Amino acid sequence: MIFLQAFESILTIMIMIAIGYILTFKKWFNNETSKLFSKLVTQISLPAMMLSSLMSNFSKDKLLSSGYALTIPFLSMGICFVIAVILSRIIKVPNTRKGAFQSMFFISNTIFIGLPVNIALFGEKSIPYVFLYYIANTTFFWTIGVYNLSKDAGIENDHLFSLNNLKRIFSPPLTSFILAIILILLDIKLPDFIMDTCKYMGNLTTPLSMLFIGITIYSVDIKSIKLSLDMLVILLGRFIVSPFIVYILTTFIPIPTLMRNVFIIQSSLPIMTQTAIIAKAYNADEKYIAIMILITTVLSFLFIPFYMLFLG
Repeated sequence: MIFLQAFESILTIMIMIAIGYILTFKKWFNNETSKLFSKLVTQISLPAMMLSSLMSNFSKDKLLSSGYALTIPFLSMGICFVIAVILSRIIKVPNTRKGAFQSMFFISNTIFIGLPVNIALFGEKSIPYVFLYYIANTTFFWTIGVYNLSKDAGIENDHLFSLNNLKRIFSPPLTSFILAIILILLDIKLPDFIMDTCKYMGNLTTPLSMLFIGITIYSVDIKSIKLSLDMLVILLGRFIVSPFIVYILTTFIPIPTLMRNVFIIQSSLPIMTQTAIIAKAYNADEKYIAIMILITTVLSFLFIPFYMLFLG
């Protein structure tokens, strides 16, 4: 029963992705549409959803009692990054791919895939925990992840904690998250018309995200996919190593069951789609990354039902 429910939830997501793929095939959507959807999600609908969901699901006491749980995603990603660095040297990943390999190994798609998947599996009560994981994920991506991709392209003057990277970390979604936290801690209630507006705009996040993934998958030449050792190791990192480390950490750092389940699902998701966007901006190997996004996205819909069965 659990497996069937999980599969049905994932099937909903797959259908929306398929619609994006088909409409791109029919020339309704193109790369410009993809950029528009990405901008709408990251700058409008997702910040609105964060504000609405956090203020609806968190009280001051609940927020303060959940803050310690951030140690789990930060620790797990840090451990996975160290493992990725070691493995990249052991299997001798080329320097032009090493940064991408390391980033794809430990950073997951917590929003475009993670948010709708967790809502489908656990309901809207999972949204605050999705955002907790998102904080760690986006911090690692816009610092270590972007820095690694710049090194792949031979850019030596792009510093890890540069002003540009710090601006990216404090993106509209994270800024909205911080604003919501401040309002909750100060016990400030927003007027109903603002909350309703945020809720309606936030509801755009899931369908737009799935259409975006469909467009991205369509852009990949499936015939060019040839699995190499480093690709197989990335799959191991995404679907086995990352969730296993989160599971181990939650045995030492007790957290609510729902939060644990959300963190495990978040850690086992496909590669972050922005990785390909940043790689293209730096003239790194975005084709390599796009192929891995496609493979991990497809495989995630096979793995997630098994995770749900394991989690019970």
